[in-house]
Amino acid sequence: MEKMKVGIIGATGMVGQRFLMLLENHPYFEVSVLAASARSAGQTYEEAVEGRWKMSSPLPEKYKKMVILDAAKVEEVGKRCSFVFCAVNMKKDEVLALEETYAKAEIPVVSNNSANRWTPDVPMVIPEINADHLSVIEAQKKRLGTKRGFIAVKPNCSIQSYVPALTPLLKYGITEVVATTYQAISGAGKTFNEWPEMIDNVIPYIGGEEEKSEQEPLKVWGKVEDGKIVKANAPIITTQCIRVPVTDGHTAAVFVKFKNKPTKEQILADWKAFSGKPQELELPHAPAQFITYFEEDNRPQAKLDRDIYGGMGVTVGRLREDTLFDYKFVGLSHNTLRGAAGGGLLTAELLYREGFFE
Repeated sequence: MEKMKVGIIGATGMVGQRFLMLLENHPYFEVSVLAASARSAGQTYEEAVEGRWKMSSPLPEKYKKMVILDAAKVEEVGKRCSFVFCAVNMKKDEVLALEETYAKAEIPVVSNNSANRWTPDVPMVIPEINADHLSVIEAQKKRLGTKRGFIAVKPNCSIQSYVPALTPLLKYGITEVVATTYQAISGAGKTFNEWPEMIDNVIPYIGGEEEKSEQEPLKVWGKVEDGKIVKANAPIITTQCIRVPVTDGHTAAVFVKFKNKPTKEQILADWKAFSGKPQELELPHAPAQFITYFEEDNRPQAKLDRDIYGGMGVTVGRLREDTLFDYKFVGLSHNTLRGAAGGGLLTAELLYREGFFE
């Protein structure tokens, strides 16, 4: 089978690097173009990331001599690929304009950025949860005046540690959620070498993160109506987001209240049975078990459990009744795999299999 050619916009950053590692031997996609800011354009990829390579594995040979293009030269990039992943580090309005320019040039965009997450006809996808939201793409293409160009995005990395665990429990009428997330430094695109202030430290603020963590789940749980996604009006979610000295893996401490309180056994059964389109289609990066529950009191742990199913699984533990809410539990997801590049790639695999790139 001939592989589909794909471009990486923002290829030199941490998420761009992660995309390249995930795509090195992909069964559907082949990286044919790397693009970044004008200051990197013209350099080989090896030159551009010298001293800035953040992956634990070495830079694959196949990418070293690829020459970086200017991401702003949409036509030049678009000639070399069928769709792009976007992971640029730019101002929000600039990202919004860039992604729409690519889409209007008939180049589909699968974005890791936040700029288009609240565009009403742009699906914000966790593939196991709201694959049906992809149907809004037809309305988006009408607005853009395109035949195949569109934008699809993945949600914020923080919500992946608790939204998957809450989703199969929505049927019991979740009314209130309190979630405190303990977020790894790679969520800021950093390593400890670059951010020594984080060693032996906790920072109780991450700009814009709490608003995203409280509102994005409601769009994920929303419905497609009249060519746009209407967000859910419940549950009420309040969050605190804290940066902790961990390389990878976002942990969430979650408290939840129900209209119809389930038993602990019901919750555990629902988590075990929960799967979606990626598992049904056996997509390359779909975890065989979406949610894994640990019986041990001291799990999940970021260091031990973030890489489950290649970093694409979500782990949960410490489910117990609460004195104020109905239940509390701890969740964990890998923020640069499930929460960033891996989540974007799984979305692209779903779009590919469902015929959206044709």
